[in-house]
Amino acid sequence: MGPRVAIVYDAPAPSRYDARGENEAVSDVLDSVKAVNRSMIELGYTTVQIPLAQPTAEAIARLKTLEVELVFNLFEGFPGYPETEPIVPTVLSEMGIAYTGCSAKALALALNKGKAHVVLNAAGVSIPQYQVLNPEMVNKFHLRYPVIVKPCSEDASHGLTEDNVVNDIESLRRQVNLMASLYGDEVIVEEFIDGREFNVTVLGNSGYEVLPITEITFTLLPDKPKLLTFAAKWEPESYYYKNTPPVCPAKLTDEVKKRIIEAAVISFRQLTCSGYARVDMRLDKDGCPNVIEVNPNPCISPTSGAANQVKAAGLTYTHFVEKIVRIAIEKGTNDKCQSNA
Repeated sequence: MGPRVAIVYDAPAPSRYDARGENEAVSDVLDSVKAVNRSMIELGYTTVQIPLAQPTAEAIARLKTLEVELVFNLFEGFPGYPETEPIVPTVLSEMGIAYTGCSAKALALALNKGKAHVVLNAAGVSIPQYQVLNPEMVNKFHLRYPVIVKPCSEDASHGLTEDNVVNDIESLRRQVNLMASLYGDEVIVEEFIDGREFNVTVLGNSGYEVLPITEITFTLLPDKPKLLTFAAKWEPESYYYKNTPPVCPAKLTDEVKKRIIEAAVISFRQLTCSGYARVDMRLDKDGCPNVIEVNPNPCISPTSGAANQVKAAGLTYTHFVEKIVRIAIEKGTNDKCQSNA
């Protein structure tokens, strides 16, 4: 029997997303669990699946009973409570158990889009002009229209529809109020960059590997904002899903490709990511990549963007899983050496 590995994930459950019809992103984790489990068995590991459910204290207690060599961390936070995502790496670090993906620090930092923008801007990464607002602060708005209004601490495009791109103060006020009421008091408002959109998956710990770049192509009607909405990601029958097809590898000049890769790696490093993360960006009118989001531990189901990039690189899904595991073991070994030094 091979080394024992726990695949830890969030158990799907009713949440605030149900009222918005956004539960597809929550249930998608089960596809990742099945695929990772198959690959781990193929690689010779013995696996156990550990779904975590609320309350938090019971989930932590369950983690502390684990007797494994490694945890494959697919936990994305309890449904409706994305701020709980760092729980698993926090507990595992205290226990000295190696785990895949990013640290609690990286997960917490990237989840707060305002703080992440501060870090990226300080590092010289191009980002859209932005403000963090709440409903009482809309009168302090000073950006140029059009702007996009997004929840400040959500991922998986929760809350994103075409209505989030606004061109006047009344629409802005309405969307800020809506996002704040559904997803938390603060929202992030960015000047909307209407250029080409790309995403790239970065893997690594001390060194970095970049998978082939994906472009989101927009075949939308002229009156529709070029936006990867929640429906575009999770609802195959929707208009936005059908008209935002990904192309991988993207067709790029050598110069633009180089700039995208540099922006992705710097962003990965500055947000203290490790293991794997996806970096999303758009080209502005000058052809400069502007990072709009860094997503640590993104979805890696067989139909995900990361999985498509793996195929474009000529790798199997199991090879991808193996890379993630090797990086985790390397990081765990380095952490133990540093703690013993």
